[in-house]
Amino acid sequence: MQPQDIPVLVAIIFGYALFRAMVVVEGATVRSLSRECATMIVIGLIVSAFGIGFLCWLMFTLAVYALPFFAGITAGLAVYHSGAGVVGAPVVGFAAGTVTLVVGRFAFAVLKLPALRGAIAFLFAAPAAIAGYHATLALAQTGVPSTSAMATSPVTQATWRGALAEPRMMAATKRR
Repeated sequence: MQPQDIPVLVAIIFGYALFRAMVVVEGATVRSLSRECATMIVIGLIVSAFGIGFLCWLMFTLAVYALPFFAGITAGLAVYHSGAGVVGAPVVGFAAGTVTLVVGRFAFAVLKLPALRGAIAFLFAAPAAIAGYHATLALAQTGVPSTSAMATSPVTQATWRGALAEPRMMAATKRR
């Protein structure tokens, strides 16, 4: 067998013909796909930027609810592992999270001592900072090539999220 016989052998094995007639359609326009691909890439980048911006806004907005969320998840998992089942665990978790949020806001609104208000604000800001740190670290690990930037970015974001959770807590408990 000669090297020039290999395409014929492949054509016989896989069942297709090497030599086919070419059909030419008159009036057909030839479009290049480069414009369509570039448009889709640009649209994808714009949508991705808006999506990441929305998720960052959502993390900052929901930072106050990190403590009730953690309390609800902890209570729900504890009840689930004690044998309450799949139906009872979410109910208890939601109730625990709601009670944590209501009691925290009520205590923050009623107490006048700055030290106690600061302690309650710290209780709500610390889980927000921890959640912000881990969310930013996960995002930094996917796209930041520098190790130093990957280490400093989550710390900076955790500081901001923790610092901004306290004013959100104050704004949520203002008397009207």
